[in-house]
Amino acid sequence: MTSMNMGMAVNNALSLEMERDPNVFLLGEDIGYPGGVLGVTAGLQAKFGEKRVLDTPISESAIIGAAVGAAAAGLRPVAELMFVDFIGVCLDQLFNQAAKMRYMFGGKAKIPMVLRTCCGAGIGAAAQHSQSLEAWFMHIPGLKVVLPSTPYDAKGLLISAIRDDNPVVFLENKVLYQIPGEVPDDSYTVPIGEADIKREGNDVTVVATGQMVMRALAVAEKMAADGVSVEVLDPRSLCPLDEDAILESVKKTHRLVIVHEEVKFAGSGAEIAATVAEKAFDYLDAPILRVAAPFCPVPFSGKLEAEFVPSEEKITDAVKAVMEG
Repeated sequence: MTSMNMGMAVNNALSLEMERDPNVFLLGEDIGYPGGVLGVTAGLQAKFGEKRVLDTPISESAIIGAAVGAAAAGLRPVAELMFVDFIGVCLDQLFNQAAKMRYMFGGKAKIPMVLRTCCGAGIGAAAQHSQSLEAWFMHIPGLKVVLPSTPYDAKGLLISAIRDDNPVVFLENKVLYQIPGEVPDDSYTVPIGEADIKREGNDVTVVATGQMVMRALAVAEKMAADGVSVEVLDPRSLCPLDEDAILESVKKTHRLVIVHEEVKFAGSGAEIAATVAEKAFDYLDAPILRVAAPFCPVPFSGKLEAEFVPSEEKITDAVKAVMEG
């Protein structure tokens, strides 16, 4: 086991998979010598060469289009978009081509590609570089959507994503890049579609994603001193979603709070809430509550950005509200 942050864990996963499989290659803007806009791919071009770590033109549609073609031809590309906010430039390549080709060719085509990109607010990157768009990808059949919250999960999930024969959108919260954790040195996988209970509890289930997992755990630790037992569940992947794990947790605690950094309206939490309401309504002792960002662009102002991202205080208030029934 080695202590490394999420950025290092992603880098390690890429390196191990490129060593294991010569069909794995990387492509994206400035991912070579600069190591990417946030340094996540640093050193990989020097190790594997320019043919396997491709610095591309500034064209998101070209990056994803090339990745789709390469995957259809039998390679395993890992494409990087600097920020998820740029996805609109290449939606057709992702939503209409990568996501649908296996279906349209009757299962004969495989698209083993990964789209890596960073998401989330908290570093003052403003409205066009700070969004959380998980729900966009969840809505498209054919795409898998992964959002790790720890270095351990990031490495294991990325290795699983690279080995998957379907397109995987791999979302990395940029605030979590610098959060350290214990990670095995060797290669390992974390199954896509399997949630993880980060902290067990009996009174309230908090389903949290991305950096909200860290904040939910902090709330759970503080509320334990007041006698409230909070269970924190991290879906880890939003599509496929581990409904069984969420439902079993709610059946145990009888209360549910959902926390995510996306805007509240039509975010991933709405799907989770609807699933629980449809399949476990009789187990609930209080209304389901969502803690999420307001329906507005991400502010540039530091104080406003801090207000935009769900805080520990807001999560605490929601937990107290469902405890009161």
